[in-house]
Amino acid sequence: MTALGTTPETTMTIALHKESRTNAIASIERYFHDELEQKIGNIQAAALLHFFLDEIAPSVYNQAVAAVQERLIGRVTEVDIECHEDEFGYWAKQRRR
Repeated sequence: MTALGTTPETTMTIALHKESRTNAIASIERYFHDELEQKIGNIQAAALLHFFLDEIAPSVYNQAVAAVQERLIGRVTEVDIECHEDEFGYWAKQRRR
């Protein structure tokens, strides 16, 4: 398994670290309480989080990857400008002396 949670023959799973998962569940519970004036239990909030991670998170992930790819392509295209060195400059340097 790779760091992104994939093996060559499987699809990627999006998982949260334990602390992030705990915070996300608490945030879902608070959202239901504060915004919807409904109580949602810890188990229901965890199930909802699991659904979001399985169903919606891949779309967000794919958009983020596309944005990073676009940015990297832009940076790579500029490498020749940023790293350019003039060629055959020995004689030009000698004339300046």
